[in-house]
Order: sequence, then structure tokens, then C-alpha cells
Amino acid sequence: MKIYVASHKEYAMPQDSLYQPIFVGSSLKNGVPAGYQPDNTGDNISNKNPNYNELTALYWIWKNDQNSRVIGLDHYRRYLGAKAGHQLADRLTTEQIDNLLNQADIILPKARNYYIENQEDHYLHAHAHQPYEIMKTVLAKQFPKYCPAFQALEKSTSAHLFNMFIMPRAYFDEYATFVFAVLAEVEQQVDIEQLEGQEKRVFGFLSELLMDTWVNTKGLKVVECPVINLEKTNWLDKGYQFLKRKFLPNTKKKVHF
Repeated sequence: MKIYVASHKEYAMPQDSLYQPIFVGSSLKNGVPAGYQPDNTGDNISNKNPNYNELTALYWIWKNDQNSRVIGLDHYRRYLGAKAGHQLADRLTTEQIDNLLNQADIILPKARNYYIENQEDHYLHAHAHQPYEIMKTVLAKQFPKYCPAFQALEKSTSAHLFNMFIMPRAYFDEYATFVFAVLAEVEQQVDIEQLEGQEKRVFGFLSELLMDTWVNTKGLKVVECPVINLEKTNWLDKGYQFLKRKFLPNTKKKVHF
């Protein structure tokens, strides 16, 4: 069992052997912190980190860790935990993970509910429209069995986000195969140069919509865990930005290629 912790910088990390820091975008950095697994060894897409975010870690794990019976991915500031809070000590242990996987197929972070808008609107209020529309078309034409689950997700106000999970190796292989197959097709049609700022991280953003699409298509049983946030969230500002995006949409997001 191995839970990888994706990070783009040196940060406080768990010291037990269950958790393994993985340094994303290693091929674009000058050096890797001691104890971190670089994501640019073996078969990798490390140089795509500016567009794929933590998915360069996901790809490295998929192609290079062939021994772990259970695979997980956390983020340097976020962990799946036994309870919500801000304490790293509350992260899941091997025993807790085994117990949870005896109850369900996979472990995901507690679903985030936006209440007043669905997932489609939430994405389009925050991001460039064209990549989203391209992915919808790719799913319809090349992955049609996933379309009902994706369409249901679009209309849902809640979703499992953050690209965080813990699952048995067999499921992990299927999930990674699906995600990278879809994004490879989308990437061929997206002109990154037409995107600005954070929007260049497009494939990381899009991939968050693929977890529930895959899970619900397969009919997997999910057990949810609270998310430990090591850095406290400014919920007032976050709420303001959410409402601003919803009621004052930025027309510049409607990028066309």
C-alpha cells in the first residue's frame, strides 16, 4: 500500500512509510527535495505539469509503481483523514484504509456540494468554455458508455473533487487508463497558447469531472472521508469569489479555438 503526496515544493510531510511525497514537474525544476520521488523518471509526462497539475504524479504512479496493492493520491496541503481538521496526525492509517476498503470499492474525499449551481455551471463560471465542450464531444464520440454518468454529473450540485482517492491497484489501472485516454484526445484539440494564467492548467481542472463519471459508470461503491486542510480556508473570500463567478460571469472565459 502506498499513498503518494503530490507537491510542487518542499513542505511538511508525513514521516511514516505509508506516505510517499512525489515532486511534480521535476523535469522543469532545479533539483528535487530529499526523500521526494521525482515524477520525471521512467515513463513520465513531467514536462506537462503546467497543464496537467498533479496528474503528472498520477501518470508516474500508473506507469512506474507496479508493486503496491493499494494506491492513493493526496496533495501536500490536503489529506484524506479520519476526521476533518487541520492536523496531519489525523491522516488515514494503513489499518483504517484496510477497514474502509472492506466496506467499499474505493475511498474518496467527502463530496463538495455547491447547492445553488450544478457542476456544469460551476465549471463554466470559473473556466474557459471551449475545453469543456471539447471533452463533452470526445466522451460522446469515443467513450459513449460514460456519457450518461457525465450528463448526470453535469446536473448534480455535488461531486468528488480534488483528484484525491485511495483504491486497489486493479481499479487504479482502469481509472488512470480512462483519464489519460480522454485527456489525450482533448489535448489534441485544445490550443494551450489561447489560454491565459491559471487556465493553462486545463487538463487538471477537466480531470476532476472524470472521477465521478468513471465511478458511476462502473457502479462502484464509494466510502467518503473528510479532507484535512493543513492551511485554513478563508471561507468568506471563497464564498465571495463563488458568488462573483456565478452572478458576474466573465465573458472572456468563452475562448474559441
